[in-house]
Amino acid sequence: MSDLVLTQVENRVALITVNDPDRRNAVTAEISAALRAAVDAAEADPGVHAVIVTGAGKAFCAGADLTALGAAAEDGLRVIYDGFLAVANCSLPTIAAVNGAAVGAGLNLALAADVRISGPAAMYDPRFQKLGIHPGGGATWMLQRAVGPQVARASLLFGMRFDAQASVDYGLALRVADDPVAAARELAAGPAAAPRDVVIATKASMRATANPGFLDSEQHRVAVDVEIGPQATSIESPEFAARLAAAKRK
Repeated sequence: MSDLVLTQVENRVALITVNDPDRRNAVTAEISAALRAAVDAAEADPGVHAVIVTGAGKAFCAGADLTALGAAAEDGLRVIYDGFLAVANCSLPTIAAVNGAAVGAGLNLALAADVRISGPAAMYDPRFQKLGIHPGGGATWMLQRAVGPQVARASLLFGMRFDAQASVDYGLALRVADDPVAAARELAAGPAAAPRDVVIATKASMRATANPGFLDSEQHRVAVDVEIGPQATSIESPEFAARLAAAKRK
């Protein structure tokens, strides 16, 4: 397992930590693959009943590494998506303990979880439009599912961000906690104490009944496919290339 993603299993709960604090846990292909491996390992472990995802240091996840993003065509984008899609498709209950900034792909990682708990410094910021790129990874669908169409449009089209209290006010997060990981552990004690097969079956039923006749994972897949073409085109634009060059000079 990569040191860039750490896993600790305690009391039937796997705590998965994206561990690149010097770069604010920005997603690279390596981090994405390690996150996928950590989620797969948790699902394969009969002693794990729930998963918590958090970030090391001050940030939850500062988005996709711009250099990796700038080199990504559609196949490369799917590599970057794979880590948070593993969380989105996890059969176990998932909680994002959002300790700091969740930006772009980091917002996607938070949205991929079943429940979000905000720390006092949490900040949910899509930032796609500010970077001059189209949202990807199913962001348009996940955010509308979380907060409804109007608030999602205010965020993705008009740049609205959510601090810790706003995340609760708009239904993006369940609560604010001084220690979001501790609060997530407290919440995860529920499925940890229940029969694992019942926990998994309950989540599967909820995914199937949120919009009867359609699995939410299938809706997410469709959203990814809708977004990926426009996102790849926007990354190839001269405007994004200029932003990338400016970022490299800093």
